[in-house]
Amino acid sequence: MVKKKTKTFDFESALAELEILVDRMEQGETSLEASLQDFERGIELTRACQTALQEAEQKVQILLDKDTGAVDFEPQDPQAKP
Repeated sequence: MVKKKTKTFDFESALAELEILVDRMEQGETSLEASLQDFERGIELTRACQTALQEAEQKVQILLDKDTGAVDFEPQDPQAKP
């Protein structure tokens, strides 16, 4: 029997790590190779955070639909400008 890996994603930790990476890259005191590694990790964290937010939004939508059956919740486009 094969066990499926279930790694719990910690949104707050990922966001904190992302902030550290951004600060380090903004200082501009790391090598090109280190900056590229930080950038790659930042992209991974950003995608994981976006996925977690989308999943949370879907859960909220499901709960609202179950509760009232008539709620029209429009998800916002994170790239849309206000």
